[in-house]
Amino acid sequence: MNEILDKAKKWLSPTFDIETQQEIQQLVSSNSSDLADRFYKDMEFGTGGMRGIMGAGTNRINKYTLGRATQGLSNYLNKNVQNEQLKVAIAYDCRHNSKKFAKIVADVLSANNMKVFLFEDLRPTPELSFAVRHLGCDAGIVLTASHNPPEYNGYKVYWADGGQIVPPHDSGIINEVNSLDFSEIKFEANENLIEIIGKQVDDAFIEGSVKNGKLFDKINRNNLKIVFTSLHGTSIVSVPDALQKAGYTDVHIVEKQREPNGDFPTVKSPNPEEPEALKMATDLANKIDADIVIGTDPDCDRLGVAVRDTNGNMKLMNGNQTMVVMTEFLLRKWKEEGKINGNQFVGSTIVSTELVNDVATNYGVETKVCLTGFKWIAKLIRDASNLDFIGGGEESFGYMVGDFVRDKDAVTATLLACEVAALAKQNGSSFYEELLAIYVRNNFYKEHLISITKKGMDGATEIKQMLSDMRNNPLTEIDGEKIETLTDYDASIQKNLLTGKETTIDLPKSNVLIYQTEKGTRVAARPSGTEPKIKFYFSVNAPLDVKENAGKIETALDAKIQRIIKEMKLN
Repeated sequence: MNEILDKAKKWLSPTFDIETQQEIQQLVSSNSSDLADRFYKDMEFGTGGMRGIMGAGTNRINKYTLGRATQGLSNYLNKNVQNEQLKVAIAYDCRHNSKKFAKIVADVLSANNMKVFLFEDLRPTPELSFAVRHLGCDAGIVLTASHNPPEYNGYKVYWADGGQIVPPHDSGIINEVNSLDFSEIKFEANENLIEIIGKQVDDAFIEGSVKNGKLFDKINRNNLKIVFTSLHGTSIVSVPDALQKAGYTDVHIVEKQREPNGDFPTVKSPNPEEPEALKMATDLANKIDADIVIGTDPDCDRLGVAVRDTNGNMKLMNGNQTMVVMTEFLLRKWKEEGKINGNQFVGSTIVSTELVNDVATNYGVETKVCLTGFKWIAKLIRDASNLDFIGGGEESFGYMVGDFVRDKDAVTATLLACEVAALAKQNGSSFYEELLAIYVRNNFYKEHLISITKKGMDGATEIKQMLSDMRNNPLTEIDGEKIETLTDYDASIQKNLLTGKETTIDLPKSNVLIYQTEKGTRVAARPSGTEPKIKFYFSVNAPLDVKENAGKIETALDAKIQRIIKEMKLN
């Protein structure tokens, strides 16, 4: 505790402004238990950059942690990028302080002689990824905490290719940041180097979205009734415009969730993975008999899609189901145009459904599988620049169509989901029936996710112990099925538990474990890179003979997942 107190007292020096000093002094004087959480570690880059609760302290998002990260990035760019004028684009979302933080970041960059392109107002994260390449920037930054609670904010760094930073740049930047004292941050802006951007980039981004997301020529788009909600986030400035430009006219916006608002007043969590977050939208859909509901998270990189099932009820697709259907349709389009020749690939991640691999194989296309997070899918594109990237996604409701954006992109993915639904409706089918047809051709895959929250220092220790137990005392059976392989991405080894044979994994190290049985049942575990959670991913599958039996098969697979959860004592 003395070490934490010493660390906190450094924030009472003149390096920090009066407001910050007062906030820390109050915590020290009251002997607050909150002090430890604020100072027990420094804010780190995880799978989604830097994300945390706002407030004073080294483990908080504030002027100084953001300033230090930006100073470190500036130092790294100056040392490693040999351009006469270094350029960085900055965007921000609807969260409290995002606009203020974005200006602070711009000030630091300009003080370090960087040309800065700062968006005039909130914008979707995928537009920042697009802007980096469109404007020929060396890096990009977006201030966002995605779907985290209102007290959070965050900071994501992008490289010149428009993808989030990956090795070696991430560790290189972190080393620069960690070597800095807060007193070394240059906060004095050179306003001449800060250029405000807006409509010109918006128009180019929307044009790219429509070009990539509007797939089919002969569709009656007026016949698709769409309900859209921005969940108080940034998508309101882009998605309605993209839908209109693509030719969708019957679009109904959830008005009570239209206004950007960092408090997200109408939802417990602005997360389109949660049915509750989309309740206003699905209620409206039922009222007006809409075909499809689309909801995006606050920074508009992920989307939730709800469609009518075979009984006419609105059903929220999970991320795996959405990515499978959208990938199938992209592949179908590429095949119809005669563009598949063995030089294409789709992207997926280690915890996403293996069904997408089967779908791609049916078209003679390779699936490249990477670690969790779209920065790794962007890296796949960069590493395989001789191949065409068709599309890719991950189970957590993110999808990317083509490579004009190098991050998950709910604007273009919204268009693609609507294209699928409109074409299916025109052909007497539906989005959901297209999914069932994929299950019949392959297998019915059912996935489920559990997130267990463990906050603070003690929580981090508990999460570490849970993974250690799974690693060192592995299960031998799941639901009566023998476990065939244990894949440990931290050790870069896949071990066959039946034969003892070990295989090296050619992926960067990551704290992820995956059990897989002889029958294809999978359980994966990983700590979240952005939240104090450990996540468990379950995947089971079974043959489906005809789509009329889908309900029966789904019930059996759901029961199987619940048995596994109980067996692993996770409920």
